[in-house]
Amino acid sequence: MKVLVIGANGTLGSAVVTALRERGHQVATASRTHADVTVDITDPESIRAMYARVGAVDAVACAAGNVPWFPLAELGTADVRAGLEGKVVSQVELVRQGAAVLPDHASYTLITGILAREPLLSGSVASLVNGAVEAFVRAAAIELPGRQRINAVSPTVFTESLDVYGDTFAGFDPVPVARAANAYVKSVEGHRTGQVFRVE
Repeated sequence: MKVLVIGANGTLGSAVVTALRERGHQVATASRTHADVTVDITDPESIRAMYARVGAVDAVACAAGNVPWFPLAELGTADVRAGLEGKVVSQVELVRQGAAVLPDHASYTLITGILAREPLLSGSVASLVNGAVEAFVRAAAIELPGRQRINAVSPTVFTESLDVYGDTFAGFDPVPVARAANAYVKSVEGHRTGQVFRVE
């Protein structure tokens, strides 16, 4: 299969690219920089140009999405909107535009995260947007055209990222990022739709 991986330069995206290539898939990478296709997923025109450039693909795997981390008392409206644009609206737009131009059998795998079900201090926007993406996946699964499928991967903190987060995820059991990449493989190669694959 030909798979478009968005956010291919990050910790998760790089692991997804590796896992898919090891499975024999042809992978096209997309990111803000240093990728086969340059894209800003918060810009609908950039998404449109990405799809036009990459052409027909069998699957879209998104590992991108920015969310601000601030205590609730310090959150501004702009921060909430930035989280929604960075992880929800952007991924909805990937699916919305893809549904109109990709083959009847195409699939989409989006990214959420453990904060949808286990909130943390200063993570209210992350909980909000992860929950929204998961709700969208369940709803979109019954509306996508033809045999198109959609799922999400919802990982806990990665072992490789612990030094970045410090004590933020104290008490959480980290997982190797390769485990989350395998969940993308499950989504891309499988037949299920409307699912949230938890990695924890």
